[in-house]
Amino acid sequence: MIKQKKIKAPIVLLLIILTFCVGCKDASPENKEETIEQDTVLKYSDRFSYLLEYPLDSLAFPRSTDGNGSIKKVPSKDWTSGFFTGSLWLIYKMTQDERYSDKAKEWTAFIEKEKYNDKTHDMGFKVFCSFGNGYKITNDESYKKIIIESAQTLATRYNDTVKSIRSWDFNKEEWQFPVIIDNMMNLELLFEASTYSGDGKYYEIAEQHAKTTLKNHFRNNNSSYHVVDYDTITGDVRSKVTHQGFRNESSWARGQAWGLYGYAMAYRYTKNIKFLEQSKKIASFLMNHVNLPEDAIPYWDFDAPNIPSEPRDASAAAIIASGLIELYEYTGDKKYLDFSDRIMSNLSSMKYVIQNESNIPFILSHSTGNWPKNDEINGPISYADYYFLEAVLRKENLK
Repeated sequence: MIKQKKIKAPIVLLLIILTFCVGCKDASPENKEETIEQDTVLKYSDRFSYLLEYPLDSLAFPRSTDGNGSIKKVPSKDWTSGFFTGSLWLIYKMTQDERYSDKAKEWTAFIEKEKYNDKTHDMGFKVFCSFGNGYKITNDESYKKIIIESAQTLATRYNDTVKSIRSWDFNKEEWQFPVIIDNMMNLELLFEASTYSGDGKYYEIAEQHAKTTLKNHFRNNNSSYHVVDYDTITGDVRSKVTHQGFRNESSWARGQAWGLYGYAMAYRYTKNIKFLEQSKKIASFLMNHVNLPEDAIPYWDFDAPNIPSEPRDASAAAIIASGLIELYEYTGDKKYLDFSDRIMSNLSSMKYVIQNESNIPFILSHSTGNWPKNDEINGPISYADYYFLEAVLRKENLK
């Protein structure tokens, strides 16, 4: 295949994104005049190309920026390492510009050693966002082997008494076996590895983890706790907390997004109607929440004390938008697609798309990482970009 070096790939991509901004009846009034126009697309295309220019370094995956705009760089063991790489694969899929696949291959290679890292539950985020997308695009058998090996490693964190995969290893003086709602997202790696290998154990672990989380993580209003800690001897719940939210009983925005997306994805593989119903219930909680802003980009926690002066979380919005598109595919209910369009229209506006000239390899600003630790507040974060791009692709695939 001849490499398409002359294609204006970022322009093509942003013209796709522009479709979210046209004719969206639910767009926020405050953003209607700020929606990306053609001249902004052309201007923005240059800084999108900067993703290709970001220097290769196995210890410097771009994760976020600090308050001064300096890039926070992390090694492959960081849970976010797969998102920048995955974004490159997604852009290639949209544009067929091989500059992006070439760069994605180089970054993906740096993550291979994580297939043996049994100190983390984030194998899906790291390996499936990189090697998973790469395998779907290239059919490279070595990628498939790495995915299966990674699933073998992740499976070692499963406890048959608790019937869940252990999330974190820190804070052992307080927690015996913590499981976080985020861990739903890592099940995709296991489901796919089961298909690739023919070994049903990965499927069984993933399905059982989803069932245990469904049983214990959710409140009566279908919001979720962040962390559920289990007794390793009895399997009973020891405590329920919200580690990165405002307080234990609050609704941390990104946690709710992980749940919505995670259960739609779990339904994709299992066809367990309870998983689909839970995704719908979470969607209803989010879409109808009294503290959801007009533009549908949530505050970092739905119960944060200083709303409407609290930071937003564009990453939560992007995850919700992508999950809602999958939910629409299974239900045919247009309210999910309309709400996703509403989010994407506003994320595609000049309010959220980075417009400065600082040459940072990110697309969206106004994400919140860990508010209780005052870490990554109201700035760009790599996973916001990844799920934003995924939502663009999913919307295009509907056509």
